Amino acid sequence: MPANGASLASTSLAMYVKDLRLELRTRYAVNAILMFGITTLAVVSFSLGQSGLPPDLLSALFWIVVFFSAVSGLAHSFIREEEAQTALALKLSADPTSVYVGKLLFNLSLLSLMTLIITPIFFIFTDAPTDNLGVFILLVVFGVLGLCGATTLVAAIVAKAAVKGALFAVISFPLLIILLMVLVAASEKTLAGQGLGAISQEVQVLVAYPIIMVTASLMLFKFVWQE
Repeated sequence: MPANGASLASTSLAMYVKDLRLELRTRYAVNAILMFGITTLAVVSFSLGQSGLPPDLLSALFWIVVFFSAVSGLAHSFIREEEAQTALALKLSADPTSVYVGKLLFNLSLLSLMTLIITPIFFIFTDAPTDNLGVFILLVVFGVLGLCGATTLVAAIVAKAAVKGALFAVISFPLLIILLMVLVAASEKTLAGQGLGAISQEVQVLVAYPIIMVTASLMLFKFVWQE
């Protein structure tokens, strides 16, 4: 078990690098996430034609795509450990905190890559206004942090279940409903041309949400992981 902060950081980094190398080799989670997101946006764009959507529907569409894209791939790092039967070795050799931090960093990288690709495609396909693009990107950053903070622990729980994908979505949605509602509301105001001052209350929630979720997950993960 890690004896200090330095060893905890090195073990977490090793966990992150291991998952990253495996993902670069198989590209399962990346392909699942990007395929869902790009396909959904393309279908919506072709259906709309030149009509476009109002800000409330645009914001809802974006975060629906992000949520279901995340659900399709964020649990894979834990599922892979169970399928490859390496979870027991990790439990014996690594501290639970370092496992959680490594998996969290991997999920953050995965979802950040997805939003980096999906966001410009969203604006191109839907012809969404780009007047407040900087504020919208800030909301995306908060959204990625919140999604990963809430779902990494859930991924560890569902990895042992028989119906992993469906269970991951069912358990994650109640945890994320507040986050998604705030993100949709803030994104709607941003796409409608309102500045950062108009979403100050939403930003406070978006800052607090990942802090609370990550803190709670760090406290609970060892019980979930060692079960």
